[in-house]
Amino acid sequence: MPFPADDHPLLPTLDRIVAALERLAPPPAAPPAPEGADAFVWHPAQGGSPARLAPVTRVAAVEIDLLQGVERQKSLLLENTLRFARGLPANNAMLWGARGMGKSSLVKAAHAAANAAHPASLALIEIHREDIRTLPELLNILRAASRRCLVFCDDLSFEREDADYKALKSVLDGGIEGRPMNVLFYATSNRRHLMPRDMIENERGSAINPAEAVEEKVSLSDRFGLWIGFHNADQSTFFAMVEGYAAALKLPIAPEALRREAVEWSVTRGGRSGRVAWQFITDLAGRLGVALPG
Repeated sequence: MPFPADDHPLLPTLDRIVAALERLAPPPAAPPAPEGADAFVWHPAQGGSPARLAPVTRVAAVEIDLLQGVERQKSLLLENTLRFARGLPANNAMLWGARGMGKSSLVKAAHAAANAAHPASLALIEIHREDIRTLPELLNILRAASRRCLVFCDDLSFEREDADYKALKSVLDGGIEGRPMNVLFYATSNRRHLMPRDMIENERGSAINPAEAVEEKVSLSDRFGLWIGFHNADQSTFFAMVEGYAAALKLPIAPEALRREAVEWSVTRGGRSGRVAWQFITDLAGRLGVALPG
């Protein structure tokens, strides 16, 4: 069908129709921004829905002073986070090691402590492990933000070579653009090198240059400037955790009875950790009629 000439009588009508349709069309959605809350969950674009930062009205966190038995780890991460909140240089951090020793709790507690010292200075943004491949997209959005952001991935690990592994490695400090100066990346993992030993050994056996292949995988964790290790709690550390929680909550129980019940609880749970200590204190507080904070 030929396009109407400039002097065609229908042309003004077509112009009015086009203008009306443009008025009816919704304006393009503004990119998500870390504003209006102190914590968010990243939801990448999916199934026609745009990417968004879902605000979290109340973060499931404990006060940093309640975290016991991890004094050195607490000091390292808190100092790094406070520097970042003050606008000073700070490092990406990986918290690795034993389960239940307070890795994710420490990240959330350090964020809360930094915002208490410097109100609204930091936005905590959780990215799920399965969305790591969209990390470059998230960082491009945060690059334009006026606020400093902690991007946090809990229980990060890789079972095989995939696009997620490549995305994380390039984002940490590679690529042309590099990491935005207003963003830090914190991750927790049970593995020091984020991948199982057999994955590294398989690569060693199948690669043309085994040493380079292993170095490629180990270098992923090297890109975190701050490594903080968490180890299984011995009995004295476990007692320190339990006693610290009991003192903070003012639980009415004699020290000898507290230790005796704590040992019995840890035996039934098959181990000692910060999580086990808190579960014991939660049960004890309930039996004693003492409400937990928050």
